[in-house]
Amino acid sequence: MAKLGKRARAAREAFAGKSNLTVEDAVALVKGNAKSKFDETIEIAVNLGVDPRHADQMVRGVVGLPNGTGKTVRVAVFARGAKAEEAEAAGADIVGAEDLMEIVQGGKIDFDRCIATPDMMPVVGRLGKVLGPRNLMPNPKIGTVTMDVAQAVKDAKGGQVQFKAEKAGVVHAGVGKASFDQEKLVENVRAFISAVQKAKPAGAKGSYMKRISLTSTMGPGVTIDVADAAVE
Repeated sequence: MAKLGKRARAAREAFAGKSNLTVEDAVALVKGNAKSKFDETIEIAVNLGVDPRHADQMVRGVVGLPNGTGKTVRVAVFARGAKAEEAEAAGADIVGAEDLMEIVQGGKIDFDRCIATPDMMPVVGRLGKVLGPRNLMPNPKIGTVTMDVAQAVKDAKGGQVQFKAEKAGVVHAGVGKASFDQEKLVENVRAFISAVQKAKPAGAKGSYMKRISLTSTMGPGVTIDVADAAVE
């Protein structure tokens, strides 16, 4: 077994015996021990009591974090004509139609968010097997299939986060950077948890939020008291 470095040992000791903290205490602990040479991302994972294989238990949604993510988001837009021009003016990084489809089919996916106008969905639909597994498929339920492409681009660039339950019923996301003020991280964490809570599906039975964990890119994780973070 490899030896832990001095920084890793110190972090392990700081987290030892601590669990089910308030959001404020969890953020302070994780932020205080994110001491890598780069600005670590603060990440949240929520274990849900759902089985996403059932349509009535799927959890997905979008939330605008009040203080952004601290990440530069590259946005691709499938649109033609005036809507393509709108997307470019709003700051979209990549705009196209069939030409963009061919680029994606070729394996080049140089973007973090994909938006499309409704008329482009027959084209985008051919990319389901490529974009779907990466959670990049445009969807009207989360505002990425829309005629208001300018607003969708601005939202994506401004700190909007998408989430979707994985097979094990876990949703996760980056909710800021270690360099953020603690208060801003707390606001982002609570906003994300609130959005997941509101996305509770009709088919969910029993306890919905089972476990909430917070960590940084290189640091240990700590659990957050579900009762403190969300209202069942």
